[in-house]
Amino acid sequence: MGAVVASLSTFPNFAGYFVAGSVLIALFLLCYVNLTPHREIALIRAGNNAAATALAGGLLGFVIPLASVIAHSAALIDVVVWGIVALLIQLAGFAAARLLIPGLPRAVEAGRTSDAIFLAALSLALGLLDAACMAG
Repeated sequence: MGAVVASLSTFPNFAGYFVAGSVLIALFLLCYVNLTPHREIALIRAGNNAAATALAGGLLGFVIPLASVIAHSAALIDVVVWGIVALLIQLAGFAAARLLIPGLPRAVEAGRTSDAIFLAALSLALGLLDAACMAG
């Protein structure tokens, strides 16, 4: 019983980080789906695999550095600050992808998975790079 109590002694920290991470994920999704000219959620509900691929890539590209900063942070404020940095990098990545592929939103709406895979890969690459930079 003592081991369980000792193990649960860090639960308040877990809860704080989990809530902060969840709020940042919700904020990311809110910003991302409002930045993109296409409506990902409606497209996903309609069975559009390209929209699901693009949004999943963006989400994972955001969560990877968020998880890294949670694992390496000294304080909850670090998670908030670096989480916002990760959010801005992902939004900038989408803007850069639109410059490279001007018709990207229409391609996703049309279900062109090649464009969505590129966007998802770019988002993941940015997330991995972001996580590595935050850790060092």
